[in-house]
Amino acid sequence: MSDAIKHECGIAMVRLKKPLQYYKDKYGTAFYGVNKMYLLMEKQHNRGQDGAGLASIKFNVEPGTRYISRVRSNESQPIQDIFGKINKRINGVFEENPDKVDDVEWQEENVPYLGNLFLGHVRYGTFGGNSIENVHPFLRQSNWKHQSLIVAGNFNMTNSKQLLNDLIELGQHPKESTDTVTILEKIGHFLQSEVSDLYLKAKEEGFNKKDASPYIEEHLDIQRILKRSAKNWDGGYAMAGMLGHGDAFVLRDPSAIRPAFFYEDDEVVVVASERPVIQTAFNVDIDSIKEIERGHALIIKKNGQTSMLPILEQRPKKACSFERIYFSRGSDASIYKERKNLGKYVFPEVLKSIDNDIENSVFSYIPNTAETSFFGMMEAAEDVLNQQKTDAILAGGGKLSKEKVTEILSKRPRFEKIAIKDAKLRTFITDDSSRDDLVAHVYDITYGVVKPTDNLVIIDDSIVRGTTLKKSIIKILDRLNPKKIVVVSSAPQIRYPDCYGIDMAKINEFIAFKAALELLKETNQYNIVDEVYQKCKQQENSEDKDVVNYVKEIYAPFTDEEISAKIAQMLKTEEIKAEVEVIFQPVSELHKACPDNLGDWYFTGDYPTDGGHRVVNQAFINFYEGSDARAY
Repeated sequence: MSDAIKHECGIAMVRLKKPLQYYKDKYGTAFYGVNKMYLLMEKQHNRGQDGAGLASIKFNVEPGTRYISRVRSNESQPIQDIFGKINKRINGVFEENPDKVDDVEWQEENVPYLGNLFLGHVRYGTFGGNSIENVHPFLRQSNWKHQSLIVAGNFNMTNSKQLLNDLIELGQHPKESTDTVTILEKIGHFLQSEVSDLYLKAKEEGFNKKDASPYIEEHLDIQRILKRSAKNWDGGYAMAGMLGHGDAFVLRDPSAIRPAFFYEDDEVVVVASERPVIQTAFNVDIDSIKEIERGHALIIKKNGQTSMLPILEQRPKKACSFERIYFSRGSDASIYKERKNLGKYVFPEVLKSIDNDIENSVFSYIPNTAETSFFGMMEAAEDVLNQQKTDAILAGGGKLSKEKVTEILSKRPRFEKIAIKDAKLRTFITDDSSRDDLVAHVYDITYGVVKPTDNLVIIDDSIVRGTTLKKSIIKILDRLNPKKIVVVSSAPQIRYPDCYGIDMAKINEFIAFKAALELLKETNQYNIVDEVYQKCKQQENSEDKDVVNYVKEIYAPFTDEEISAKIAQMLKTEEIKAEVEVIFQPVSELHKACPDNLGDWYFTGDYPTDGGHRVVNQAFINFYEGSDARAY
């Protein structure tokens, strides 16, 4: 999207079900798991570049030998950095022991990161800083393998403060208040509790302390641990974890807000945040990859047994629609089709804007991530123009000359590559005092294809703040001297903050919110702002289940079209000569295009969890009081 918002996090897990010698014999390397993890993480680098981490667990090593390896990075290219470190460590071992290159049994005992179970993470931080301490996976280590816990996730909790207080009530003293730490410690607490119960049972059955460990590992009830741990979680999450002895799990939130897919055969179990990543890395058919069910956990025991077990009561499915609009890679078969439909379904509004004049309109897209929606808009434009051609030929009643028919049939919609982003220039812009002047040149434009009588239609994924549109894109498009600039958003108006992992926490930054405030002023209804603030303040101490999203009242007096018109007016500066219009996808058409991802709270204010309503009210309170604090 032209207004950059940071992506969500991505997870990757690989569980090798065969001995390492099997992969050496079949694939030529015992590092099959490490190689696949690199692919899974690199193919998800779009989900976050603030940090990356990988952890591996060895199953078959003697006590006194390191069985957990972990590496994390918050460098500018974190995935490359961590795998560079891994390769350096591995190559160093082989340089010292060249005779062990083909000795898998020795390698398993002595080479780091050569494991049976792997967990990787790519991160964008929405809570906590970007220091290395905040990079996943997180490790809670113990001398008992079954109490060593590694956690990584794609998640955001709306009730981090409550989760912190829950730990304090348990008698703990958490070292941080981030939701990652509170989640790790919560699971760790109930893991310890489960282990204690099993140890007592083992003693009753006559096991000594040493022999009790295998008994505990075999009988450890991951489902029970997760049920107790996740009882009060409120948020969107795909939470992955590994225990030191070899059990693993991935838990998905009850509304399926955050995505998680898995694949299993007789060699591996694989989990990733995106389906085509698994398809590409393992060359498997799309139908063999399944979604982890909402409110369920995929549990992989050390013995290789895999099960999908219920953890939390399922809520209505509200999978994040932004995954389909923008975040997930467009190479997924379903997402590609849905993004094309987004362009297709918004086209009737575009047609109205240009008075059905396709012949004198140029169509393009910005930025590159809007290309697929542009293809859908192209198809819709071609369909309309073909109908216009048919009507023109039929109107001739069979009396048209061959030349005239040829002229009619030769008409094509004018699709052009209008703007090209100059990525190097963008990275150069660091000084605030010169930013506005330089940002206007972030995009290069194609001259000579737009006439003064043309409409210029540009489709974008979505419009969040409108800053780049106002300071750069519309200005450079106006240099082409079109009659009219039509900016089309394949997403609806973003009106409400996200609290489940997308970096859209501050309501006062949204162009749609600013437009609504301007309309309230112009229509002498600004008292609604004060009334909404009072209603939000009155709910500050209410339980989440009782909180109402009163911020909806800010938008209620106006139609979508009125807000869109005000946005267009706000984006057009004095020096812009062309008429400017902004068109947004209707919510109804979004649902039609993406029928399985109905999570639309940032457009409608209908949050899938109780905590979401508290967050939106707090975001409004922060705006009203002039606070820059986060709402969760």
